[in-house]
Amino acid sequence: MKKNVLVIALLVSLVGFTQESQEKNNDNQKNNEVKLNGLFLVAGAFEGTYERILNEESGVGISLFLPFDDTIDINYYISPYYRFYFGKKYAKGFFLEGFGMLNSFDEGVYIEYDSVGDVIARHDNGNVTDFALGIGVGGKWVTKNGFIGEINLGVGRNLFGSSDFDYNEYVGKLGITIGYRF
Repeated sequence: MKKNVLVIALLVSLVGFTQESQEKNNDNQKNNEVKLNGLFLVAGAFEGTYERILNEESGVGISLFLPFDDTIDINYYISPYYRFYFGKKYAKGFFLEGFGMLNSFDEGVYIEYDSVGDVIARHDNGNVTDFALGIGVGGKWVTKNGFIGEINLGVGRNLFGSSDFDYNEYVGKLGITIGYRF
């Protein structure tokens, strides 16, 4: 009888110790990330991202896009997002994303010609600012030291378009990012 009581007491204490260790591991998870889109750096623009991990399967973040190459038509975008992770580890693996995007772009110059080919009018449409909603997918890998590799793709639609000129109705997000979780 004493052996049974001793075995039960040892099992209860072992289970309690294991559960306490798992709770401590979840409490010590790093929940902040900063990332840089390497694909856009090569293309002539800066995109930086901050993400806050809410729990093991979701996070919220914001991205800022600023071009430094004059050939890019987009002036800027600010894109908040929510992600739902499907991986077995803490906020890693395959994810789905819902995002908003405040974006500004150059609509360019529109020139009207008559039947002979002479210029009738020149219209500078200037900058257009709009807000889009969209969805995306991707994957995230995190090393034990906190370094991040991520690939993502998303598409959205501007909500407040104008029919006065040729309009960028759709927006896209594309990234091969590197970062750090702290």
